[in-house]
Amino acid sequence: MSRLFRSGIAISIMTLMSRILGLVRDVVYANYFVMGGAMDAFLVAFRIPNLMRRLSAEGAFSLAFIPVLTEYKEKRSEAELKDLVNHVCGMLGLILFMITLVAVVAAPLLMMVFAPGFAAKADAEPELAAYLLRITAPYMLFISLSAFFSSILNAFGNFAVPAFTPVLLNVVMIAAAVWWAPHFDEPVEALAWGVFLGGIAQALFQVPYLKKLGLVPNFSFKRGHEGVSRILKLMAPALLGSSAAQLNITINTMIASLLASGSISWLYFSDRFVEFPLALIGVAIGTVILPKLSGNHANAEGKEFIQTLDWAMRLSMLVAIPATFGLIVLAVPILAIVIDNGVNGWRDVEMASMSLMTYAIGLPAFIMVKILAPGFYSRQDTKTPVRIGLIAIGVNIISNLVIVLPWYQMGFVGAHAGLALSTAISGFVNAGLLYYTLKKQGHMVLNSGWVPYLLKITAASLAMVLAVWFLNPDDAWWQAAGVWKKLGELGILLLTAMVTYLVAILAVGIRPKQLLKV
Repeated sequence: MSRLFRSGIAISIMTLMSRILGLVRDVVYANYFVMGGAMDAFLVAFRIPNLMRRLSAEGAFSLAFIPVLTEYKEKRSEAELKDLVNHVCGMLGLILFMITLVAVVAAPLLMMVFAPGFAAKADAEPELAAYLLRITAPYMLFISLSAFFSSILNAFGNFAVPAFTPVLLNVVMIAAAVWWAPHFDEPVEALAWGVFLGGIAQALFQVPYLKKLGLVPNFSFKRGHEGVSRILKLMAPALLGSSAAQLNITINTMIASLLASGSISWLYFSDRFVEFPLALIGVAIGTVILPKLSGNHANAEGKEFIQTLDWAMRLSMLVAIPATFGLIVLAVPILAIVIDNGVNGWRDVEMASMSLMTYAIGLPAFIMVKILAPGFYSRQDTKTPVRIGLIAIGVNIISNLVIVLPWYQMGFVGAHAGLALSTAISGFVNAGLLYYTLKKQGHMVLNSGWVPYLLKITAASLAMVLAVWFLNPDDAWWQAAGVWKKLGELGILLLTAMVTYLVAILAVGIRPKQLLKV
């Protein structure tokens, strides 16, 4: 079994733990909080600092920092490596402190930008949202430092510890919802404090592992530091290029604030379930291959570079395609368990399932972006992805105007699903252009047999869908059944899906063992 595959499995296992706890967290949200003005206020207040997590932990910072750090690790002295880490820490801390300060001071203005529709809604709570943002804003500082620590550990082959840290956030936020919320006049305030404390926990947890490497950073600052300057130069365009999907979701949040009350919450739950396989596959593999590709590039190993990307694409599509079909066919059962309770009703299940199905269409594209983007950043090329990312954002905006605006004007209750569909469309544009450009540059050459391979995966996925559809009760059953019956039935459906898919891929001639080696 290859080291890359083992590392990917380690990340996926830790991510699975985090996502299961995240699912528990969402069930707690749905059972303890009404999907209305207060919950929408918290979700927007959380989405703004959470965007920084996406840009840093899974985006621009790590994609700019790891290639430079890997080069220092491979070609520079230990003292120079330590000096780079210290000065990056100083630069990052200063920038993030200023950003956090601005967010705290300008919270009402930021809410007007990120949720302009709040001002016109009777049940919206813009003042509460601004107050909650002032509590959650420091999360940007803590989680970005956590991402910085994670990048160092990843560059030295430690993937499990960084992958585990999100578990801490989920544990703290579940505790906040269950035990702290009853003690607040506004219960969602407890969730905001959970975000604050969870960010601190994620950063501190990694410090002992940095100490083992002798790389616990000091806050050093010197203008014109060669390594820091290169990272900043790479990072500036990467803020857009690597995170087009997240910026699209932020744009969707802004537009959703103009739609029916609850739209932000419906999109939140949809996004959460698409993130589950995206993190298990796309983020895990993308995290593992970035240091590998950076090393290939630093050592002029062009053939190995191409082989690594091809392996990552094959492995990711083996899971991404059935995951897409699975989310579509199981959208109602999944959300019936999470949402349909004494606090929220069946209408919320129907609305959230519509956007989950449309989000799921874009899952293969979202995963491809996570795999293909490191092909550029490992070579310290940030300009190409930013151009492609801007095109994808433009496509999302145009799609919203073409799809969502007419639906909204016609009074279609599912207009929020159009936002999810627009994100999926822009995701495919992003992935397609990344692939085309890598191929044109000679850094992406897919091995023979790709078309039959994809057809076999699709056929196996359709067999899985038929098996699940045959056993799946109708919506009336999911609406009437108790939570334990629903959980049992969903477990049967998931087991059926996994067994059917495994048998089907073996029947069509795919041997997963062949994908263990790059």
